Amino acid sequence: MGKHPNDRLQGTLDLLVLRSLAARGALHGYGITIHIQSVAGEALRIEEGSLYPALHRMTQEGWISAKWGVSENNRRARYYSITASGRKQLVLERQRWDELTGAVARVLELA
Repeated sequence: MGKHPNDRLQGTLDLLVLRSLAARGALHGYGITIHIQSVAGEALRIEEGSLYPALHRMTQEGWISAKWGVSENNRRARYYSITASGRKQLVLERQRWDELTGAVARVLELA
């Protein structure tokens, strides 16, 4: 069964992560957070408690792959990359986002 339209807001993190990986290539979790915040400014804050369960779930879904590597701080880190399935999901998530923001804009125009 597909996502309920009200789940779209919860799916925003998926969209942001997939888009970040598509744009930047392989990143570790902290790198994903830094990328999103550098682009969005203080408007978006990604918490570890949300990010890592989402990365695990997206890995299980096959949207991203993960492998161990060494970070720029010479520490062991898990690097995530978008897969072909993830690129398809990114298109779908972007369509859902556009539908949601369009619907919200229509409601706001009524006021």
